[in-house]
Amino acid sequence: MTTAAVVDLAVQALWLAAKLSAPVLVTALVVGFAVSLFQSATQIQEPTLAFVPKAAAVAVALVVAGQWMIAEAVDFTSQLFDRIPSLLGAG
Repeated sequence: MTTAAVVDLAVQALWLAAKLSAPVLVTALVVGFAVSLFQSATQIQEPTLAFVPKAAAVAVALVVAGQWMIAEAVDFTSQLFDRIPSLLGAG
């Protein structure tokens, strides 16, 4: 296994992690920003008002994007298993 192969696998794994976390993180960011704007406008500073909508939105994002996320992770894992012989120098 060469250094280039290790770097390539690391880059692919980081890219997959970014793709899989993006729907959840972007949803939490957008909802958190909207809630903070609402809190600033109304001057209601209740901590649960900031947490509950974000938690609900993240749950919805996981339900909506969950199947795609699992498919991406399974596809990446399958590709890794297919590349094992070539990574070990047998292919």
